Amino acid sequence: MPFAANQRVRVNLAGLMIQGVTFHAAVTDAVATVVRKTTDEPPAYLVSLLFSFKGLKEIEVPEARIRPA
Repeated sequence: MPFAANQRVRVNLAGLMIQGVTFHAAVTDAVATVVRKTTDEPPAYLVSLLFSFKGLKEIEVPEARIRPA
């Protein structure tokens, strides 16, 4: 299911390491806004998190970890 820019979503970040930050099991429902699609294979999106995590505000997330809010 493709997501559109500016769409509000929820992302499961549990177990991911992004830019040196490891997201623990509790981060399963972070609120974010889609910025743009970054890759087609595998599908991934750049999202802007509602709250920053250890200084991270925009991160790339695989489509499988995103769901509509």
